[in-house]
Amino acid sequence: MNDTERHAAAGGTDGLRVVVVGATGNVGTSVVEALSRHPGVASVVGLARRTPDWQPEKTTWVAADIDPDGDDLVPHFRGADAVIHLAWKFQPTHDPLTTWRTNVLGSIRVFEAAAAAGVPALVHASSVGTYAPGPKDRAVDESWPTHGWPQAAYCREKAYLERYLDAYELKHPGMRVVRMRPGFLFKRESAAQQRRIFAGSLIPPQLMRPPFVPVVPDLPGLVFQALHTDDAAAAYVAAVMRPVRGAFNLAAEPVLDPARLSEILEARQLRVPLPPVRAALSAAWRLRLVPASPDLFDAVLRLPLMDSSRARDELDWQPRHTAVEALQDFLDGLREHAGMDTAPLAA
Repeated sequence: MNDTERHAAAGGTDGLRVVVVGATGNVGTSVVEALSRHPGVASVVGLARRTPDWQPEKTTWVAADIDPDGDDLVPHFRGADAVIHLAWKFQPTHDPLTTWRTNVLGSIRVFEAAAAAGVPALVHASSVGTYAPGPKDRAVDESWPTHGWPQAAYCREKAYLERYLDAYELKHPGMRVVRMRPGFLFKRESAAQQRRIFAGSLIPPQLMRPPFVPVVPDLPGLVFQALHTDDAAAAYVAAVMRPVRGAFNLAAEPVLDPARLSEILEARQLRVPLPPVRAALSAAWRLRLVPASPDLFDAVLRLPLMDSSRARDELDWQPRHTAVEALQDFLDGLREHAGMDTAPLAA
């Protein structure tokens, strides 16, 4: 039994000290909240560039920047039983060097600081986006190739970090490294943030409800998996508390496709050819009308469906929300201008 397991078994005031990097965003707020409620966790340290007024139990906030010229992270990690790395910069998609500095070089700084501080467990937020193009008619397990879709910066960066962790695990065999690969993550409080990141101001949120969405485009490949962020957080906590290693797919049922989306939005399906849709999105992105790049759109159409059996078996994990409920929660938050008292989730 390692130190993490001993602390977890003890529980109460002798529980774990967990550091969450990127603690104020969509996933971070749910992870911090779940950790703060867990009896086996004694304290949570939340690292973020801007500390919030939000104050969950057992949580201490620390202002820190993971960028290459940012703060020394080792002192914040010393004495921790686990580091959960969630920090990620989605924008600006027009400047991939900026996102590379934070997402790749910054993540490497987190990994190396955790090793230098002697942290026994590292849990990294990977993604379905790390997977190479795959099938839409069956689910793949964690052995599917993680080459990403190289044209999309998000996928390229996630895939690069998977390769880095391959070598990192060989260099640090005593550290328990876990890679979480969730599908699309939604919750009510993330609505404002995700709208800013992916849609911008082109589509007023008040229109994202029946009957203002007349049609859902029936595009080849528009089949994907979603998960409520709180359910993803439960898996992260389980990965901290249990002696597991390796990658875990995380997704809820049912699979979302144009038919299911048309039911949610009470809209009709319309079969449309892909090239003009892609051309319109590309033009809007180049004109800076929407922040999400057409390359990310291409990746979504190619992502495989994931089998989450390993998470169910080894983490004893089962999502409490369906994929439809997760998306509906997000749409409700979008219409209500929902958010949280953190800088990334501000309404």
